[in-house]
Amino acid sequence: MAKSLKFSDAIADYNKIINDIEARRFAPIYLLAGDEGYFIDAIAEKLANSILGEAERTFNQIVVYGQDSDTGKIVMLCRQMPMMGSYQVVIVREAQQLTKIDNLVHYTANPQATTILIICYKNKEQGKGVDKRTAFYKSCQKSGVVFESVRPREYEIDSWLASYVRSIGLNMEPKAMAMLKEYVGMDISRMVGELDKLTVSMPQGETLVRDSHIEQYIGISKEFNSFELNDAVMRRDVGRAMRIADHFGHNPKNYPITQTISILFGLFQQLFLLNYHIWLSRNRGIPMPADTELMRAVRANNPYALRELKSCIAMWKGPQLFRVLGLLREYDAKSKGLNSGGLDNGELLKELLLKIFM
Repeated sequence: MAKSLKFSDAIADYNKIINDIEARRFAPIYLLAGDEGYFIDAIAEKLANSILGEAERTFNQIVVYGQDSDTGKIVMLCRQMPMMGSYQVVIVREAQQLTKIDNLVHYTANPQATTILIICYKNKEQGKGVDKRTAFYKSCQKSGVVFESVRPREYEIDSWLASYVRSIGLNMEPKAMAMLKEYVGMDISRMVGELDKLTVSMPQGETLVRDSHIEQYIGISKEFNSFELNDAVMRRDVGRAMRIADHFGHNPKNYPITQTISILFGLFQQLFLLNYHIWLSRNRGIPMPADTELMRAVRANNPYALRELKSCIAMWKGPQLFRVLGLLREYDAKSKGLNSGGLDNGELLKELLLKIFM
């Protein structure tokens, strides 16, 4: 079985393609595919604005859409010669809606040097990507550039997000970043859209994004969110945790219990790993790792997160943490309808929290 591409690998490929475009090293074919639309659109937009000058685009840049076109028409367009220029650019958007896309092999197997074909194929359903076994896919690999756009998992996005925030002239506090991720999820296109709102909304001269900015300009409560629930649970603040759980229960669409349990599970995994390293240090004489190494070991995203874990670890013993991880697995199953006892998701979350605090 082929090894799935990591988000970090996709980012490296993306950066290489952007650098090549800026150096005007163009390929005759770009097959841009995957389940994260942002990078597909960003590469296509960069190519559309870089290959031809503004005046040339009127005659030599053609955009077609998969739903309204067919492979025969696209092959014919690609075979045309450019008018008064070096290149003709053909952009196929929403190529996943193109019937018999594999027939494009009649062109991609022998592309013209004067045509640059850009195929934007967004996988909107699991398992609906371009078939890598086909002659079409292999010819794109051989003659041009194939880019696979991967949607990140939560633990993979922080470094990219911090880098993007810096690229638009801002910095973001860890709590504000956690709130943004919870609100948007792992949809980078939406995340970039929300960050673009921030760039025009931030007060003049302010570049540090705080939780108050997220609440004011994006509309996320800085009191009722998973970051605050994690903090309340970690500090054994029963009252605050139950108030947040009650708010979640009254807003199930905004705070799905499966996501809440997943975030709590990540927190207790970190506490468990930190507890294990402390145990090794005390009982085996193994020195505690330096903070940079410890961050990687416990999967903490930043020094602030590690500092918060350290400040609360004394409240949680190893057996307690092991028990809580088991509870979270149990209630994850209940939230999906297995032996839930007829409780709704809000009641399940409150019951789970009470058992955690026992």
